[in-house]
Amino acid sequence: MTLPLKVFRRRSTFLRPYRRAKCSISTSSRFLRISEEVQQAIAEKRPVVALESTIYTHGFPYPDNLSLASRLESLVRINGGVPATIGILDGIARVGLGADELFRLVSSAGQSSTLKVSRRDLGFACGLSTLEGKPLSGGTTVAGTMILAHMAGIRVFATGGLGGVHRGAEQTMDVSADLTELGRTPIAVISSGCKSFLDLRLTLEYLETQGVAVATFADGRQGAVDFPAFWSRDSGVRSPAVVCDEAEAARVVHAHLSLGLHSGLHFANPIPVAYSIPYQQMETTITQALEEARVAGATGAASTPYILAKIKELTGSKSVEANRALVEANVVRGAKVAVELAKLGSEEERRGVLNTGYTNSARSDRQATSSSLSEHGYDQMATTSSPVTGPRTDGDVATDERADIIVAGSLNVDFACDFLPPTNSTNRTPESATSNPAIISQSLGGVGHNVARAAHLMGGRVRLCSAVGDDLSGKATHDSLTASGLSPAAVMIMPSSTGLRTSQYIAVNDAERDLVLAMADVSILDDAAGDDAINEAFDELWQPQLSMTNACQLVVDANWSAKHLVRWLQVGKKYGLRVTFEPVSNLKGARLFQLPKPHSLSVFPMASVHLTTPNAYELTAMYHAARASGAFDRQDWWSVIDALGIPSSGARTAMALATTSELVDRGIPQQSIQLLPFIPCICTKLGAEGVLLTQLLPAGDARLTSGQYAPHILSRCVNGTEESLGVGGVYMRLFSPAEIVDNEDVVSVNGVGDTFAGTLVAGLATRGKDTPIEELIDLAQRAAVLTLKSKESVATGLGTLSMLL
Repeated sequence: MTLPLKVFRRRSTFLRPYRRAKCSISTSSRFLRISEEVQQAIAEKRPVVALESTIYTHGFPYPDNLSLASRLESLVRINGGVPATIGILDGIARVGLGADELFRLVSSAGQSSTLKVSRRDLGFACGLSTLEGKPLSGGTTVAGTMILAHMAGIRVFATGGLGGVHRGAEQTMDVSADLTELGRTPIAVISSGCKSFLDLRLTLEYLETQGVAVATFADGRQGAVDFPAFWSRDSGVRSPAVVCDEAEAARVVHAHLSLGLHSGLHFANPIPVAYSIPYQQMETTITQALEEARVAGATGAASTPYILAKIKELTGSKSVEANRALVEANVVRGAKVAVELAKLGSEEERRGVLNTGYTNSARSDRQATSSSLSEHGYDQMATTSSPVTGPRTDGDVATDERADIIVAGSLNVDFACDFLPPTNSTNRTPESATSNPAIISQSLGGVGHNVARAAHLMGGRVRLCSAVGDDLSGKATHDSLTASGLSPAAVMIMPSSTGLRTSQYIAVNDAERDLVLAMADVSILDDAAGDDAINEAFDELWQPQLSMTNACQLVVDANWSAKHLVRWLQVGKKYGLRVTFEPVSNLKGARLFQLPKPHSLSVFPMASVHLTTPNAYELTAMYHAARASGAFDRQDWWSVIDALGIPSSGARTAMALATTSELVDRGIPQQSIQLLPFIPCICTKLGAEGVLLTQLLPAGDARLTSGQYAPHILSRCVNGTEESLGVGGVYMRLFSPAEIVDNEDVVSVNGVGDTFAGTLVAGLATRGKDTPIEELIDLAQRAAVLTLKSKESVATGLGTLSMLL
């Protein structure tokens, strides 16, 4: 058995997985590089959305453009698509810029050597070098992006605005290359129409002549609607056609491409109402800007940048705010169109329809991909196996390889069985006591794996310490770990004599992918049958990892038995690591306060655990376990609590101001404070309520005397023990959720909390352990949202966010 993770031995720079439609330029060119993620998504017929890059190189300054780039890619992912940002880097046209590549490109904004690349410029950008002999880089325009996206087999492209016919074009012949590109490149472009300083009527006439299908999203309106004028929802020019929603747009695209038409499509998405600037107000502004451009002699290619700068000046930057809002709205719309388009393709495949226009059968795709791989010397990884006689690892990565983060926890094989109802069936739920048709997928999971995977995708150097059984799943797990970028060097294979099996989780879902039934076998880390093998692994495998890798962070999940938790906490303290505890569940989280005697948690400033990330229920379980174990009766606990400076009358009002009255009524802030001596930093995940940060600040912490942090300082030490105990006070802050996710947009909650924890730890490893944790919480929440909207246990799109660290 092998898990469905496809990896090639070396990076393909020109492989095109399969041909969707005839292209005018061969994708075997050494000047074109399609990322592996985009190749994989297209081969699997998943929704992909192209994004341009001139908006970053010539539209927004650095670092605003970096934030926007991350935001737009994230919007594609959380709405179900795979982003493919397109640009020119080092003389290579790239479809699907990686995080480091995107950072390099956007940081070059404003430099004279950074080009603006349309169709006519592609040869120059890829074939020439700068005066210093360096390859050229640049952002691709709408036209340039369309060409490269089409070469890669991408069918949907989302951008801000479309170029058009300039006013007075009958004398200047100034017509954007975007329009001619739409006439000859079959791709669907979603934008907010044309900037209103263009001639919208002539633009639509020109698009009609080019054979371009044009429609505007009704966006809740009835009847005929205007073609939008970028900053304004209305323009006084009627749209040639109207589509109600993304599903209708996808049906138009599907039919258009199926017919083999070689022209493009343009779907105009009106700017969100809250950011729309009245059309007549913009007309007055534009008239002034055009006159000033004429007087300044700004013509040709120089006219648009001059006019945009003048409009920004005249509107007091309202145009810039509107620009950002409409781009985000277009990207969301584009992702949803791509998702609907992928559904149409899947429905045809299920009906056994072979489309002659732009798709092939799944078998043909696999054969084409395999043939291309073989032709160019790329082989897929093979699964190997060998008999096991004792604790061992099969990793091919050296155990002394550098790692900043050690994650000790569970590693599962997850099976998702999605019910596939027969054609024309109204039944959406599998029947009991019989066999049901389904799509069954496998992936790696487990809390330890998910945290490690998230930290890895966020740029951390990670080593996972775990155990699997001497079975088929265990062997496949090793190979798949390597394929996902994690080293299996510290994953122990349990001896067959223990009878222990690789952890497995099986979810049976209905046709809407809602859980019907789940089964789990995850006892390998806490079963007494494996105690001797785990102890041997501690001595011979895991503890040496900590001494060889120079790690600074240790994450331990609660899947370990209490006696094994003790050993992890001991080695964490021995090597001076910052320890994060992931509770896993209510029952298992309580293990932290159920350590076998004479062992117990130490308190601040020598706390055994530095950070934990429970949800509200896990926090309560940990609190009750601590109370039941007598932890709150200890003198060293009381000394720290007394030094926090909380008045004897309590701090209900202060806690309610720092959080909410409802949270105080539930006891969440109070429970957090009482656990602080044992765990000085607690990030409680509250779902739609956000994240509550409760932190014990050491004496001398700058936040204690900063006006910026004053609203979040719940109390300060007032009993004169600052020097002896080092306690400064309590910092409490409720962070709003990064995004409120509608129920219909939630794909899976599995791995969401693990993604949050992995992102925090990666941030601490990247920026340094003394980094204020509050600087990372918003980013960790954004990462968690990506996983919430992903079918994977950890969203692969986290790499987009890693640049923000």
